[in-house]
Amino acid sequence: MEPNVTADQLSTVTYQLFSDYHTHPQGHRVQPYTQGLLQPWADSARNIALSDIAFTDHDRYHAGIDFDEIDRLQERNPELKIRAGIELDNDPVHSASGRKWIEQHWNKLDFVLGSVHFLDRADQMFDTIPGGAEQFEGRDIDAIYADYFRRVREMAATGLVDCLAHLDLVKIHGYRPNAEIDAIVNETLDFIRSRNLAIELSTAGWRKPVNELYPADRIIELAIEKGIPFTSASDAHSHVQLGDNFPRLAQRMSAFGIREVCVFEKHNRNMRFICKT
Repeated sequence: MEPNVTADQLSTVTYQLFSDYHTHPQGHRVQPYTQGLLQPWADSARNIALSDIAFTDHDRYHAGIDFDEIDRLQERNPELKIRAGIELDNDPVHSASGRKWIEQHWNKLDFVLGSVHFLDRADQMFDTIPGGAEQFEGRDIDAIYADYFRRVREMAATGLVDCLAHLDLVKIHGYRPNAEIDAIVNETLDFIRSRNLAIELSTAGWRKPVNELYPADRIIELAIEKGIPFTSASDAHSHVQLGDNFPRLAQRMSAFGIREVCVFEKHNRNMRFICKT
């Protein structure tokens, strides 16, 4: 429990997450945006009482994104806020074209996630299951963590992202550094704060071998101390995963005393309460 929040205070507060800012309607391949592809996401949002969702397909699938189709979906579902977004990766093959696409469509996008999925192998994401774990075997884990967070800072420095995704994704296979996490992440968190960026609280980690929220509790504590805001996210690759484990996430956020999440419209960030007394 967050030290500044008492049990009596928590007992009078109800938490309700309303936004999911990490979703992949296309899944893992290029699929043109159509109402048939997108409407199930709006339906799922209503079914679990979400009112604000961002589509954030991977930048390598940008060919499938159609802003007109997102506008049509918004018109058909006026009670929802449906944000046009994308996830910019550090993919050594596709990221250059992804950045160019984001620059060209910046004014049409509401939200850009930045993420790191590649270390020193250009042919495989390190978070691939099970193959990605091989990139950690027999190696200096502290050095891998340092390299990973250096790449996160490089992503934050592009000026093309509003929020960093699954900040400690590097832990996905359960490999832990020997060094204290404060020493490893403080420089990165300070840089994120200096750039006025957000980070996401992602339930996806609970679906992975590490079985842990992204980011870890200590990183959340440090981010709170530095005044870094949060989004709520599921990293859903199917509409049935939308808002996955959000009740559990709400409980964790209440324990930390986090009472607001940020939402974005044309890259403008606003804070919204997730709790009521």
